[in-house]
Amino acid sequence: MPLSPTHVTQLATVDTAGAARVLNDIRSATLSGRRTPLAPRPVIEESWSRMLRGGVDPDHDFRSGLLPPEEVQRRRETTRLRHVLPVLREGLLSVADVAHHIMVVADDDGRVLWREGSSRVLRKADCTGFELGADWRENVVGTNGVGTPAVVRRPVQVFASEHFVRSQTSWTCTGAPIKDPRDGRLIGVVDVSGPLDTMHPATLAWVDSVAKLAESRLRELHLASLEQLRAVAAPVLARLTGRALVVDRDGWTAAVTGMPYPNRIALPKSLSPGRRWLPALGLCTLEPLAGGWLVRATDEPEPRGATRIVLDLAHPRRWTVTVSGGAGTWTHELSPRHAELLYLLARSGRSAAGLAQDMFGDPGRTVTVRAEMSRVRRYLGAFLEHRPYRFCEDAEVEVLLPASAGDLLPHSTAPAVLGARACAETG
Repeated sequence: MPLSPTHVTQLATVDTAGAARVLNDIRSATLSGRRTPLAPRPVIEESWSRMLRGGVDPDHDFRSGLLPPEEVQRRRETTRLRHVLPVLREGLLSVADVAHHIMVVADDDGRVLWREGSSRVLRKADCTGFELGADWRENVVGTNGVGTPAVVRRPVQVFASEHFVRSQTSWTCTGAPIKDPRDGRLIGVVDVSGPLDTMHPATLAWVDSVAKLAESRLRELHLASLEQLRAVAAPVLARLTGRALVVDRDGWTAAVTGMPYPNRIALPKSLSPGRRWLPALGLCTLEPLAGGWLVRATDEPEPRGATRIVLDLAHPRRWTVTVSGGAGTWTHELSPRHAELLYLLARSGRSAAGLAQDMFGDPGRTVTVRAEMSRVRRYLGAFLEHRPYRFCEDAEVEVLLPASAGDLLPHSTAPAVLGARACAETG
């Protein structure tokens, strides 16, 4: 029976060297432009295509420079990953050390912040630049167990010559993204890596399950912090009339009075006490509280002035929308799905069915589209219209695109985004 990509993975558990030879033939044929004896797995084939478009050199590894120790420490102290490090260690390290693996934890920039496990494997990792402070983004070091899961936002196992860069092909790496359970944003990747003979297909499910445990821990911590803030808010709100709410520093609601309960409001990145215009409430007065903010709506009319909306998609993994007008300027960081939706709406108005077709290739998935657009309208409500969905007519909309078409929303598999990339590359 002819081999398939799945069979190669299964073969690796009983004949590591044989599976590695098959994958090396596939890689060599792909890079030389010849017909491959067997197609690589789809997640690997898509990653290799990104590498070829981006000009990553498969025969020479590139190292962008290690972060200095003080910067590694600063990132450790500020990332939310520090809260789940005990969960990751408990779930992965005991097995990893025995199985001659190492556990690597990288932040959302692909920078290695922690490395633990087999001392022998740690020394081997040093030789490939897999060190503390190293940059392991996919577009820097090729297809790998840290950078590729960050791009595709799901667990990925990369075995032998599925790595794009030759110096990494003696490794097996399995990584899973860790997302903020509050909004789905990537906060980092946990990876288990080792020599080829440590490969096992069950590693993918193992690493993914531990990453999900880490996300559950983050959810518990968030709920506990809101409960503490709610206790602070109760006596404050009891003395107020009118619309007011207490939110944490990220805008998540702890308590309200005089208004419906929103799960979250969009806050400016730089926040200070005083009068500010917020998308969900209009003009407000903000006062600091322990662990958050008291937000009081003034119910005054919004200052008039031309509105400019800038959708910034120029960076591969960080997208924002900035609104400027008579009431000032505010910026909101976008999730991958919301970046896709707003990009499509910036091109032209869409019905729910039209957006479903563009996003999923299925015009019937309108329930999913309407749910996501409801979330978008929580922070852009005044500037979005519906039937069809579109930006309001009196706003000037500008879209900032990446220099390379291949970097346009690289995580996206939406048919309309894939088509836009293809048109840009051929045009």
